[in-house]
Amino acid sequence: MRISPARVWRERSSRYRLEGTKCRSCGRVFYPPKPMCPVCGSRDVVRIELPQRGRVITWTVQYTVPTGYRARAPLILAIIELENGVRVLSALTDVSPDEVSEGMEVEATLRRLWEDGEEGVIVYGIKFAPVTKH
Repeated sequence: MRISPARVWRERSSRYRLEGTKCRSCGRVFYPPKPMCPVCGSRDVVRIELPQRGRVITWTVQYTVPTGYRARAPLILAIIELENGVRVLSALTDVSPDEVSEGMEVEATLRRLWEDGEEGVIVYGIKFAPVTKH
């Protein structure tokens, strides 16, 4: 996958923060961000930062992964319900497949997604990790 440093810079806000959109007309919140409200059709939407914590609703473990991700296999993908009720699809990190459970508390964290060997660009993004109880 080729990705330019300029593209990474342009996308930095949505890559490094958990953002959604909120419709000013009906009040609904969506992830990923959308240019218009899929419920009422209004274009009066604003980007907002979403809660960093949530709970695992369901998950899957992907053992056969694309080239470039094989060193990170297996990948755990989960649907997470955030504290405000918005659901997001994200990779889990810092947990093994047998440790994941329904209702597990998780929080957003910044992690390396991939590295473009040709350009030398390291791309970071949001994944979710288990909440550690102290």
